[in-house]
Amino acid sequence: MSECTTIDKPFCLYDANQHTNTESFAGPGVLVCSIDNMPAQLPREATDFFGALLLPYIPDMIISDATQPFEAYNARPVVKNAVIATNNKLAPSFEYIEELRNSKKKSNSKAMSVDQSSKKVLVLGAGYVASPVVEYLSRDSNVRITVASALRDEAEQLAQKHQNTDAVCLDIQRRPEELAKLIQEHDLCISLLPYGLHGKVADLCIAHHVNMVTASYSNVLTANPDASYHQRAVDADVTILNEMGLDPGIDHLLAMECFDEVKELGGKVTSFRSFCGGLPAPEFSDNPLRYKFSWNPRGVFLAALNGARFIDNGKIVEIPPGGVDLMESVKPFDFLPGFNLEGYSNRDSLHYLKEYGIEGATTCMRGTLRYKGYTDCLIGLMKLGMLQPTPHPALHPDGPDVTWRKLIAILTNQSSNNLLENLKRSVAEKVGSLERLQAVEQLGLFDNTTPVIKHNTPLDTLAHHLAKTLTYEKNERDLVILRHDIGITWPNNTKESREITLVVYGEPNGYTAMAKTVGYPAAIGAKMLLDKEIQRKGLVMPLSKVTLRMVTPNLLQLN
Repeated sequence: MSECTTIDKPFCLYDANQHTNTESFAGPGVLVCSIDNMPAQLPREATDFFGALLLPYIPDMIISDATQPFEAYNARPVVKNAVIATNNKLAPSFEYIEELRNSKKKSNSKAMSVDQSSKKVLVLGAGYVASPVVEYLSRDSNVRITVASALRDEAEQLAQKHQNTDAVCLDIQRRPEELAKLIQEHDLCISLLPYGLHGKVADLCIAHHVNMVTASYSNVLTANPDASYHQRAVDADVTILNEMGLDPGIDHLLAMECFDEVKELGGKVTSFRSFCGGLPAPEFSDNPLRYKFSWNPRGVFLAALNGARFIDNGKIVEIPPGGVDLMESVKPFDFLPGFNLEGYSNRDSLHYLKEYGIEGATTCMRGTLRYKGYTDCLIGLMKLGMLQPTPHPALHPDGPDVTWRKLIAILTNQSSNNLLENLKRSVAEKVGSLERLQAVEQLGLFDNTTPVIKHNTPLDTLAHHLAKTLTYEKNERDLVILRHDIGITWPNNTKESREITLVVYGEPNGYTAMAKTVGYPAAIGAKMLLDKEIQRKGLVMPLSKVTLRMVTPNLLQLN
């Protein structure tokens, strides 16, 4: 248990397989009531019994006199041996406490002498990506690492594998004051938390003058101009290094390496298309989404609901948020004929024209790669209402139990007593095709036996379900594919097309491809900050030549 239960939430469901706590009565796991403050009221019989036992010793307690030597205290052994301190010192039976104190002081003194010459890094999160981060940083015996996670077992298991690494159980949303204390005690903070929490971490890093690294898009912190993270970080002499992962991260490094070479030779970049995706290896893509999750599906689904903005052959294209329009804009890709790939644009690509220094390009598009069938399946789920990010009354955690079939009936305005075949016909009409209906069925959303573990919104509820059913099994591996297509015009007006392709497979019993390609860049960026190889302050991205020259060789050494 990471939290005690309360009067309002008296029980917690603990799932030992997933190491998760949910405030629900339904689903797999053990129902736990955890109390940190017992009621002050006791039965009268218990009070009488305790009082009767204590009463014979009261006279000895009354005659105690702290102004007299302890040896002169004439009390029965039971009372005298219970005295912890007298005359401003420990009683003889408890003098061992002073020895323990002295021993702890020596230990702390030794630890402080080590810490004064070492650099301390706080890693927030202990999921898949954290392992290569900690492994890389722990290669330097002068770096001490603290892994903080709301899941105690994950943090402790990670800490046990590496030298100079400690684990802390911390839910930053419930204990922000402890997070602030931890950040203050470290030289650098690496946030591997969901991107929505980076702002809270950045605020504390700026307040305590601690550098920070994330693998997330910088617009997570720039979306709210009033927060002014860049200027505040500059004023605090703090570097917040963003986009140090795969996409964003390695994609920048490979693109800028090409762009800088073209510019040095007098050429111009006229077009840039970049697509990247983390996927299961083809032999393990055997589900309707053609996808598996190595972390919380919530982020994947929210990204699919974003809008997009890019320039294509001189024309600015804007796709509104909501999901369906974005998924319907998907295009097939055949640059690796052995993979059945499709891709769709991702977020706002236009600001990268300036970031990359390719303002003259008539095409700039960044996007996501998936196996063919992924977007069609998501369209079906969106039309069904399963990816709605807003609360639904049927999914309130304290409401009555509901099965997946009953939830589908509610979302399609059907009676929960409707025959299954009739419900399927309604779903087929709503989602628009039999293939999408089959996908809904194969994802287990017509099940009528197991209560749904409710998380307020359809999106969060489905994400929790798929995090268990579409996860990587033992000996399965993932895959990362990154592709850049770059159009170049040279001074003699000749044209050239360059293709950059990166393919990384995960290790069946080791790091996933996604963990390696996100974790190692973040760790390298952190080490560069510790070694003062990155001097810029404020919000920083890995786009400068100096950063390229330092990060790229380190990545190449890691294959």
